[in-house]
Amino acid sequence: MANRTDDDLFRALNQPRPWSGFNAFHSDPLLGDLTRSMSGPVREELDSLGRYVTSPEAQELAQMANTILPQLKTHGPAGERLDTVIFHPAWHALMRRSVASGLSSSLWETPRDADSKSKAHKLRAVRLFLSAQLECGHLESLSATSASLAVLSAAPQLRAEWAPKLLSRKYDSTNRTEAQKSGVTIGLAVTEKQAGSDMRAVQSHAERVGEGIYRLSGHKWFVSAPMSDAFVMLAEVDGARGCFLVPRLLDEGHANGLRFQRLKDKLGLRSNATAEMEFSDSFGFLLGAPDAGVRTIVDMLTLMRLDAAVMSAGLMRASLAEAVHAARGREVQGRALVTQPLMLRVLADLALDVAAAGALVFRLAESFDRARDSTEEAAYARIMTPVAKYWCTKIAPGVIAEAMEAMGGNGFVEDRPIARHYRDAPGLALTDGGGNAMALDLRRVVEHGGELFDAVFRGIARDLGSSGAKIVELLKAAMALSRSDESAARIFTEQLALAAGAAELYRLGAGRIADAFLETRLAAGWRSTYGMLDTRFDASYIVDLLFPDMD
Repeated sequence: MANRTDDDLFRALNQPRPWSGFNAFHSDPLLGDLTRSMSGPVREELDSLGRYVTSPEAQELAQMANTILPQLKTHGPAGERLDTVIFHPAWHALMRRSVASGLSSSLWETPRDADSKSKAHKLRAVRLFLSAQLECGHLESLSATSASLAVLSAAPQLRAEWAPKLLSRKYDSTNRTEAQKSGVTIGLAVTEKQAGSDMRAVQSHAERVGEGIYRLSGHKWFVSAPMSDAFVMLAEVDGARGCFLVPRLLDEGHANGLRFQRLKDKLGLRSNATAEMEFSDSFGFLLGAPDAGVRTIVDMLTLMRLDAAVMSAGLMRASLAEAVHAARGREVQGRALVTQPLMLRVLADLALDVAAAGALVFRLAESFDRARDSTEEAAYARIMTPVAKYWCTKIAPGVIAEAMEAMGGNGFVEDRPIARHYRDAPGLALTDGGGNAMALDLRRVVEHGGELFDAVFRGIARDLGSSGAKIVELLKAAMALSRSDESAARIFTEQLALAAGAAELYRLGAGRIADAFLETRLAAGWRSTYGMLDTRFDASYIVDLLFPDMD
């Protein structure tokens, strides 16, 4: 925290103090409610993480990792192929901390306590939500690594070999084989030039050379975290699509034929290199049946979509927290900016979406924890994963842009974290399928598993109380429209997200917040910008409750 002299200086300059030194865990009432029943050691760990992500030291690491970008080295001094990417030490420091906190492993570890056993997804989601408020680029790598264990279960022998290093909480950045390292990461390499997000259009080819061993050739157009120790890939096998684990280095330390052509010059998530890759005579290990690649990889994509939704919610929370802090630290015409009626109403309107997004993603994570023992929770997880991923990633750029505008020019410079959040947000929407892919995924459930919606609708109606039946009827009408008209799938997806977000706010006991969200998002007319709350809703109450003043 700044000392008194610093406070006087910032007050004289009419500038807010930097958004650092606060506790992102304790300043978020939603996280407090969600974790109140968790054990003391768990809450202490989250308290430590909350302090870390807003500390000046961590913020400096995030800025350096996104300013001094990864560098590709295709060849060495003798003309030999290297195909390595050099990351700034700040990247490795971020990775080391996040791996140690279990973001790449905790879902699959032997439970350390009751919370780890029954709330593994929810607890990891809280860690990821907080970590996203610091830096999202490095989290992409850990999201893929964590999710990769879902597809490795399709090859038990392979999983037994790789799991000990994947479950290690030690980050090892050395360029050595899996057998020589203390910890490993796994990336995802699916997209091809001609295929985009259409996994069935993949043309990379795999030829069987032994039991479960194939030789692959082809290309991949977007390969994030290219220094991963292995990649999960799809390739064509006798007209079908197989799923493979392709190591970057072979056991003897030789390259496995994966050649990086160049690094993408990306808008955001710049700390994490994304390469274009070509390969030939690359050995891969089959995961599942040779004609079941798309089905095999779905579990990995599902977990990564949950992560994208959680990270988007975290970005929105951090951005609006910074904007509210800035509004409290500036005066206009002798009054704090946060008390000016128009500004207060904009901040309150934004806070409703941020609260609903947070509530929705943690409810979704909870359903993953309970899905094995409850058909209703399994239905929720299946339906709401594309819905939450769609809505949270779709609204994040707009929420962050409006928060940036609330800060004025201060928000539009790279000195502030919010500028990086704004650049990163669209990338999370593109991860593992954009908005249309999510809407079409939901529509597939409508066509082939419509009965799953009954359980979800019952839960929404129950939690919405007196308005539940009417809203569910509207959802059923939107679902019927999407069944007959594919182009209406996004309408149904968004309406379901809004209803589920409101329902979860009510379930958590956020009555006045839930009332405001429900009436402005589902009961009001079309609204395309923020600041549309009317005087029925106490804007000051909303802002102060959801973003308490920590000074």
